[in-house]
Amino acid sequence: MGLTIAYIVIAVYSIALLLIFFYSLAQLNLLVNYLGHKRQNKTAPKFNLLDPKEIPYVTIQLPVYNEEYVMERLLENIAKIEYPKSKLEIQVLDDSTDDSVIDTEKWIKELQKTGLDIQHICRDNRQGYKAGALKDGLETAKGEFIAIFDADFLPDSDWLKKTVIYFKDSEIGVVQTRWGHINRDYSTLTRIQAFALDAHFTLEQVGRNAKGHFINFNGTAGIWRKECILDAGNWEGDTLTEDLDLSYRAQLKNWKFKYLEDVETPAELPVVMSAARSQQFRWNKGGAENFRKTVLNVVTAKNIPFKTKFHGVMHLLNSSMFLCVFLVALLSIPTMYIKNVYVHLDWVFDALSFFILSTIILFVCYWFTYKSIQGSGFDNFVNYVKIFFTFFSVALGFSLHNSLAVIEGHMGKRSEFVRTPKFNLNNLTDTWKGNKYLTKKLSPNMILEFGLMVYFLFGMYSAIPLNDFGLFPFHLMLFVGFGFVFFKSLTARV
Repeated sequence: MGLTIAYIVIAVYSIALLLIFFYSLAQLNLLVNYLGHKRQNKTAPKFNLLDPKEIPYVTIQLPVYNEEYVMERLLENIAKIEYPKSKLEIQVLDDSTDDSVIDTEKWIKELQKTGLDIQHICRDNRQGYKAGALKDGLETAKGEFIAIFDADFLPDSDWLKKTVIYFKDSEIGVVQTRWGHINRDYSTLTRIQAFALDAHFTLEQVGRNAKGHFINFNGTAGIWRKECILDAGNWEGDTLTEDLDLSYRAQLKNWKFKYLEDVETPAELPVVMSAARSQQFRWNKGGAENFRKTVLNVVTAKNIPFKTKFHGVMHLLNSSMFLCVFLVALLSIPTMYIKNVYVHLDWVFDALSFFILSTIILFVCYWFTYKSIQGSGFDNFVNYVKIFFTFFSVALGFSLHNSLAVIEGHMGKRSEFVRTPKFNLNNLTDTWKGNKYLTKKLSPNMILEFGLMVYFLFGMYSAIPLNDFGLFPFHLMLFVGFGFVFFKSLTARV
């Protein structure tokens, strides 16, 4: 029986490692695409905004829900958008259930006096959550193109002029811009989030878009062609990531997406662990829900090449990688003992050791994306090494939390769309304390995360009597990662 269990552990461990390796190869291919990408935006057809006949009508949608701390900042910023007022409409899609709706109404009335076409649209329910609000707003939207911004995004005044011009190409359904981070250096937590998002908005978005593979509208800081939304079946609220869902439905119907790496749209990162937890849960569960909903349509589509299908499947499996990582972490200690007890299985572990390549590949990929934003040079490389291993450790610490989200998504368990609380923090002296939207509850997962911290401390100790230190660095990062997530969740400090 003992040997049978050992074989099962090795099999699960090996499959998880194999999937992670495939994921890293996909990332490496995206890096090749990214480095070989020649900017084609200069030669792309564009609207001539100096010709009044070519200026398209645009509707800006602002889906908001209980945004007391950032609502005034949002409206002031959007009011500065440079675009002919006769061709611009702003919809504030307000699902708020608190007193913020009163102040929002007051600010909107002041903006209306300036001649701005801005409407305050309130629903008496949150059916469909954000997707439902966007869909309802679309019914009365005047614009041929729909720009969407979440409450914490602050586009530059010339943002529309830089983006809407690319819809001259009638096949383009979406133009997406890169997210920036106004509070990147607020804390370790914000630096880690910025690091991960930068990799997505450079390596992944450019790497896929450069070769015509599917990318996703990121829920904000982008523009849709209204015709594209309707043709793809409109917004649906049956997943927690309605943006990814509609993106794939649109691209399966042959709509093209254009990604603009050079256009940055600043936004605020979550600064409290509970806020980061809720955002991570929604994104990862939504990814798994979309895999369940969409992957068969991608695999069986006759209008897309095999390589696009491969990258599409890997894209939809992104969040599921956390489950693979968690399984590898959990089983790494038993494998140490199996290797010690069943000496004849040594060859298996020797064969699996090449999966260290997965980490090396990711290290190389993320370096190129890091230096594209932060710059190269020795000092920046040293900073990169620090942030990479900090990010890697904390990502491991999130693996339980995110794996549970992924499992719920694959099982089809429905849950409420939980918004990420906004803080209006721009510098280190600002504080999040007293924010009324912060949850007061401690996650029950924290008990398990504390247990896992102790478990991987035991893993490090086990290396001594077994005289096997191969996994010691891995267990150290797991110990640090779960410790970071646990203590930051417990103290609500970042």
